[in-house]
Amino acid sequence: MKRRCSWCNLSNPLYVHYHDHIWGVPVHDDRLLFEMLVLEGFQAGLSWETILNRKQAFEQAFDGFEIETVAGYDIDKVNLLVKDASIIRNRRKIEAAVHNARIILQIQKDHGSFDGWLWSFTGGKTIRDCNPIRSPLSDEISKQMKRMGMKYTGTVIIQSFLMAVGVINGHEQQCDWRE
Repeated sequence: MKRRCSWCNLSNPLYVHYHDHIWGVPVHDDRLLFEMLVLEGFQAGLSWETILNRKQAFEQAFDGFEIETVAGYDIDKVNLLVKDASIIRNRRKIEAAVHNARIILQIQKDHGSFDGWLWSFTGGKTIRDCNPIRSPLSDEISKQMKRMGMKYTGTVIIQSFLMAVGVINGHEQQCDWRE
């Protein structure tokens, strides 16, 4: 039997799949990075399992997390999303996703890609850190994102994001996926 991180709900096949095949795998695709940043922002105050169970609905509601498309959302689209019962209908989080998409477009313009900008903080290498709350790296990236005007990018959210996209290897010591 495989040993997994203690947070992985073994009774939820979506969660087991997420732990085994998605969480902690290095991501270098701007769209996927944006998707995870949005989902981590929506998780604030909720469980990851709540978000994971609605992931497909989020993908559909947010047009596959295409950054340019989301950046172009207007108030009418935001109002539609606020009424969409298949996702978390939090206006501030929805507006933050749109706002952050616009900033990511600027990052792409200034740095070539969101991926390149994000991974530059570690020289392109995954680092090990099992602290689920925060790290000096999440503090720094959060500070930079906030300086650019991003929302829902506090250090705790960014720590979760960095572990989810493999910038930080956060698998617990006993987990078979740590290596």
